[in-house]
Amino acid sequence: MALDGNAIVYCEGFFGTTNGKTAHGLIRRTRRYDVVALVDSRHAGMDAGMVLDGKKYNIPTYASLDEAYNACQKAGKSIKYFVNGITPDGGKVSAETRLAAKRALELGLNVDSGTHDFLSEDPELAELALEKGVKIRDVRKPPARKDLHFFSGKIEEVKCLKVALLGTDSAVGKRTTAWILVDALEKAGFKAEMVGTGQTAWMQGAKYAIILDSLINDFVSGEIEHAVWSCWKDENPDVIVIEGQGSLMNPAYPGGFEILAAGRPDVVIMQHPPARKEYDGFPGYILHPLDVQIEAVELLGGKPVIGIAVNNEDIAPEDIPRVVEETGKSVNLPAIEPLTQGADVLVEALRPYLKRK
Repeated sequence: MALDGNAIVYCEGFFGTTNGKTAHGLIRRTRRYDVVALVDSRHAGMDAGMVLDGKKYNIPTYASLDEAYNACQKAGKSIKYFVNGITPDGGKVSAETRLAAKRALELGLNVDSGTHDFLSEDPELAELALEKGVKIRDVRKPPARKDLHFFSGKIEEVKCLKVALLGTDSAVGKRTTAWILVDALEKAGFKAEMVGTGQTAWMQGAKYAIILDSLINDFVSGEIEHAVWSCWKDENPDVIVIEGQGSLMNPAYPGGFEILAAGRPDVVIMQHPPARKEYDGFPGYILHPLDVQIEAVELLGGKPVIGIAVNNEDIAPEDIPRVVEETGKSVNLPAIEPLTQGADVLVEALRPYLKRK
């Protein structure tokens, strides 16, 4: 059962692109909402899963919010939430997205958004929400300072295996692979938990989730440590998978070092898009080679990279097995494309590090 109820995900103009990754995550899985419709006029009439993964998820796509809302009402599905599924560069809300959020409030829907432009601080929208008796949740709003944790060293108490799922770039599928890996570990008989580090993981209902880019820098390490420690203390898992953010060498989204430094992972799995030549959204910034990025991660973290998750962007379906094999061989590590091949290969790579069978 969903934590918060039925939702329409808004992704006008961006579903199937790197700027639609929040919508992608919610279409694939979420424990927070029951996603019953998607809005993107470019794919109206199609099942969202067919657009995204070539699989039917029974989530229809509509050309507008009103069309989606009316269709759901006609089908007897009461909608509680409008969720902004667009993840724009810099976290800016476009005028079009703001109008869609305004219309959602007029329809009596709660609004959730993961951007850095806070809709709840828009006077017109805030007044409308109050009038309609609904809420606007800006997921990236910084937590109150009294609720933040400073690094203490308690991460050393964590006795289970800690796996960091890092990437060679932003928007390469780290969170999706982390979930798939958790599923595969559980299927293999291990108790696995994921620590989410971005707004989409929170929207997906991850029980242990922080939003790194909403935090004051001094508290980033402490919040990572506290989330991992709390997960271990409360759940007693065999393994914790930590979702990565950005990449060490991305010019706009350098990320991962805090996870290595504060999460103290025992091993790392790297997600890599072999067909991508430049950093996402930054023409002219050449993507550092996979072997160089592995070397940097191992140098900074002092722990091994033990497997590669391949992103299938711009790779023909029939070429995926060959590209996966070539990518793994290039760095002498096991590799897999998780969306089409699952994560069993990664589970086997982790077995030597797991204490329980």
